[in-house]
Amino acid sequence: MHPRQSETRSQRSSNDSKQGGARVRPAFSLRDIIQRIAGLGFIDAIALWAILSLVGDGQVAVAIAVGVVTLFINYIFLNDRLYPIRWLTPGLILMLLMVVYPLIFTVYIALTNYSDGHLLTKEQVVTQLRERTYLPQDAVAYKWTAYRNPAGQFRVILQDEQGNRFLVREGGGELEPYAGTSDLPANLDNFQRIERLNALQYLGQLGRIAITDGDNTVRISSLDSAPQTRRVYSFDPSTDRLTDNQTGVVYTPIRGTFTAPDGKTLSPGFSTVVGFENYTRVLTDPNIRTPFFGVFAWTIIFAFMSVMLTFVVGLGLAIVLNDKDLPLRPLFRSLMIIPYTIPFVISTLIWTGLLNPAYGQFNTMLNDLIGFSPPWFSDGTWAKAGILFVNTWLGFPYMMLLCLGALQAIPTDMYEAANIDGASPWTQFRSLTLPLLLVSIAPLLIGSFAFNFNNFGLIELFNRGGPPIAGVATPAGQTDILISYTYRLAFSGGQGADYGLASAISLFIFLIVAGMTAFNFRFTGQLEEVM
Repeated sequence: MHPRQSETRSQRSSNDSKQGGARVRPAFSLRDIIQRIAGLGFIDAIALWAILSLVGDGQVAVAIAVGVVTLFINYIFLNDRLYPIRWLTPGLILMLLMVVYPLIFTVYIALTNYSDGHLLTKEQVVTQLRERTYLPQDAVAYKWTAYRNPAGQFRVILQDEQGNRFLVREGGGELEPYAGTSDLPANLDNFQRIERLNALQYLGQLGRIAITDGDNTVRISSLDSAPQTRRVYSFDPSTDRLTDNQTGVVYTPIRGTFTAPDGKTLSPGFSTVVGFENYTRVLTDPNIRTPFFGVFAWTIIFAFMSVMLTFVVGLGLAIVLNDKDLPLRPLFRSLMIIPYTIPFVISTLIWTGLLNPAYGQFNTMLNDLIGFSPPWFSDGTWAKAGILFVNTWLGFPYMMLLCLGALQAIPTDMYEAANIDGASPWTQFRSLTLPLLLVSIAPLLIGSFAFNFNNFGLIELFNRGGPPIAGVATPAGQTDILISYTYRLAFSGGQGADYGLASAISLFIFLIVAGMTAFNFRFTGQLEEVM
């Protein structure tokens, strides 16, 4: 090797050692910097527009979150030391948008009374209530004449019973005395008088003109009259109370509803934080608590039995189809995965029809064979059995494919050694096949349990959780699982949607599924250590 080449390599090695083995950051050209700044400018412009829109809608917390995320993105892309993190930024943003934000929002909604009748903000409710009017006994009904210019603007002349006239300009406002001629003019400047026959087509636009007359408001309500009206409620921001101007009753905001001393409430209410009230309702309200624990117990049984039945059937078929001496083995394998290829919704609806007690072919066959047609939809026990049967038919191909792949991964020399030792087929299955099988599919079994724990589609399509549980005030069925019961409780209770209560129960479900996920990781790690 040439001495100079050796010297050059040694210098490079020395430079690398001085850098401590750290990877040199790539140098960016002027073009890269310009593209980076242009991209950040585009992102910042969209973020600024979103922040202004959110602030205008009163969503200050969300606007602050958008601003923080935008600053985080700018900091990452303007700091060369954070170059590796740039590749993770899209995933982090998606995680914030799709996972973190929905979770935080659900926690917040669970602490509020957000539901039908409590969807608006307090300011919106006060505005709506203050817009309500009534007709006082001493109200004056004005006669009116309208004028319109080519630009579509209006002017109105009002006349009371004493013959006094007042001018109203576009947009409304206070009444202006009009001292004109005794006869109404045909034109006011460039405004042309609207004849009575043509006024009907402009009645809707004229009715939106708010005219202030002292404490009263005048609105054009018909072709003949513009009566005085008065606001039903007045709001005092200093005391945060509404007063009924007709009766003098004072309404105080209590848990999102303006309430009178005698308990009378005004509708609509507004959304407000109520603390842990939704959680305590689940545990203390007998209409919710009584069926809740029964539904929860059935949910555990349903998820566990679904996994066990599909696993047993799938493993049995996998053992049979794994036998090399089985004739037409490829054909049987193809036939066994047919249920897996049919869409879930179609399969469930088909089985719903087959099990129909009146015209279902499956029920007809059972009646011909054993002389009995099970009441799959009217009896709670048979309904649960039917759902487990249908879910087993839907899920066994998946388990069969998993077990078939796992069986083929087990070395055959283990079975040869077991045969030499004189182990029976059952002993080989119990001590060799099943433990090795669980190493690979145990996490999938736990995942299947979590899926069936929230298998809303099957329950809803099969019988909508029926038959109903007798003696409870809430819409709960004997085959409802926790997620379907939550849906019915929150959205089908006959009192409108209750998003706060639904969010509270959703968090119960989240904690349960999170616990199962943690158990999954722990159990999988233990299996790996054992094996």
